[in-house]
Amino acid sequence: MDSLIFDLDGTLWDSRDTVVKSWNHVLEEQNINKVVTKEDFKQTMGLQIKEIGEKLFPFLDEKPREQLLVDCCDLENEYVRKFGGKLYDNVEPVLKVLAATYKLYIVSNCQEGYIEAFLDYHKLGKYFLDFENPGRTGLSKGENIKLVIERNQLQRPAYVGDTDGDQKAAAFAGTPFVLARYGFGQTETYDFAIDRFDQLIDLFK
Repeated sequence: MDSLIFDLDGTLWDSRDTVVKSWNHVLEEQNINKVVTKEDFKQTMGLQIKEIGEKLFPFLDEKPREQLLVDCCDLENEYVRKFGGKLYDNVEPVLKVLAATYKLYIVSNCQEGYIEAFLDYHKLGKYFLDFENPGRTGLSKGENIKLVIERNQLQRPAYVGDTDGDQKAAAFAGTPFVLARYGFGQTETYDFAIDRFDQLIDLFK
């Protein structure tokens, strides 16, 4: 491998406490009779924002739902930048070791500004050379992985993620898939698997 591309939620961190607070603030402000929970977001992790809206707010018409999602994501970015999330154990020390040998990237199914907020809060931007998301490109995760590969001329990348959707995206992009079993999802198909983030060091040493 010459590079590693990471999913974000369920792979590098868990931001659900912060995200739940921000979304419920918007829902209360807009008098929408719905409270979202951490379990809601566990079940929707890895989906694009439109799919999340359809699952969480099926009682809303399409246009109001789209506007609600914009409002939720805008406040979410502000909250994440201010309050952060919970990094998984040893994420920064491991990134430091890996970055000495491999080029590191992030591709996540999130809105524009979310990855930037993650990097800013935890001061991890120095370890990553590029990132991409559908909020910026409108593309699927598999297409965004391919975009990062092509844009950075990567020869032998691997994708690290925690859901079946991540596995399918890696397969679409033609990269080996490393399953983070400690994350939010599961899949029976993977090339490698880790139960702790620091196992990446032994896997790719």
